[in-house]
Amino acid sequence: MQGWRTGLWAAVALVLATAAWAGPPRRYEPISPIPLPAAQDPARVALGRQLFLDPILSRDGSVSCGSCHNLAMAGVDGLPHAIGIGGAEERVNTPTVYNAALNLAQFWDGRAASLKEQAGGPVTNPQEMGSRWPDVVARLEHSPYRAAFQRIDGGPPTRRRVEEALASFERTLLTVNSPFDRWLEGDDGAISPEAAQGYALFKSYGCGSCHQGANVGGNMFQRFGFYGNPFARAPRPVDLGRFNVTGREDDRYVFKVPSLRLAVLTPPYFHDGSVRDLATAIRLMGRYQLGRAIPDGDIALIIRFLDTLPGAMTADDDGAAP
Repeated sequence: MQGWRTGLWAAVALVLATAAWAGPPRRYEPISPIPLPAAQDPARVALGRQLFLDPILSRDGSVSCGSCHNLAMAGVDGLPHAIGIGGAEERVNTPTVYNAALNLAQFWDGRAASLKEQAGGPVTNPQEMGSRWPDVVARLEHSPYRAAFQRIDGGPPTRRRVEEALASFERTLLTVNSPFDRWLEGDDGAISPEAAQGYALFKSYGCGSCHQGANVGGNMFQRFGFYGNPFARAPRPVDLGRFNVTGREDDRYVFKVPSLRLAVLTPPYFHDGSVRDLATAIRLMGRYQLGRAIPDGDIALIIRFLDTLPGAMTADDDGAAP
């Protein structure tokens, strides 16, 4: 139970120690360091973590949030599409849960405005957990979780309290103190010359116009395919993106820009999980988003830069109920 707390505070201590000897921070860059997690109620965070890892939320007790958002695998499952109860296959690729708190909205189409709103979605999705909230609450009522909710909220488990607990835990999943963030803070030796060259190329090609901010993405919506049709097959309903949420023609093929913070650890890529390697993903982005052909040598250097973006991650040490 203590592993994730120990890892977080070790990262905090390293950030403070590094700040004592690093040079001046680099200002006016399109990317900013990931901030430390905001203060949360430790008891609610611990409860949210237990619920995240417990299949009790699923209809048949076979799937948890952590089944698809595996904390030991950079918060993803490594599959093109997630597999839910009874082998049901989701329609889109699973994004990482790490740094999700930094996104402007949740899900590829941005249909959830907050982590709390997102947390309830998979519970009732027939391709994921396939539950009904009255059934979930009844199961929690007849489990040790009832006492845990009573201690924290002074009342029994409810849908709102489950969502709040899950969101509280997910807000702590920030990958602080990456090599690149230390470089941004002034540590010239935190990344290699090749990675620095890759970052310069990343900016010069225009990648930073969409992939920027603390999450290197996740803070805007953008059309998939400015220069030609990026779909290797006939577009399906899931490819319509924000259009499925708003019904506006301007939102057809528009998606939330994915974060690149853990891109080197979270293949396959794109909303449909159709690309398995990062070099191909960069090449396609250059062609369809920037209208440019990026040489293999430049792609290799950009990947060296992306290698410096992951920071400290919590470990999935246990999933015991309260």
